[in-house]
Amino acid sequence: MPLKYQIAETKTFEKAKKKIDKKLYLKIKIFVYPQLKENPFYGSNIKKLKDNLEGYYRYRVGNYRLFYLIEDNKLIIAIVDYKHRQDA
Repeated sequence: MPLKYQIAETKTFEKAKKKIDKKLYLKIKIFVYPQLKENPFYGSNIKKLKDNLEGYYRYRVGNYRLFYLIEDNKLIIAIVDYKHRQDA
């Protein structure tokens, strides 16, 4: 059985989370986090970012984007921030 990743929310995301609509955050916890725990690298809503954001990934949740880093050696996904797609 493959090892599962753990989700860690950064302080930046903790602050941003207070502004997230409760329904959106519930959707993130129920649908997004389980998928990221299984495979944070690939999926229809996942995109690896380039250039100055090398190492970051983006998960599309409706009109919002969830940004995260993967610490593969520790099996940790650090949720960094989320933004509306116009601001991302």
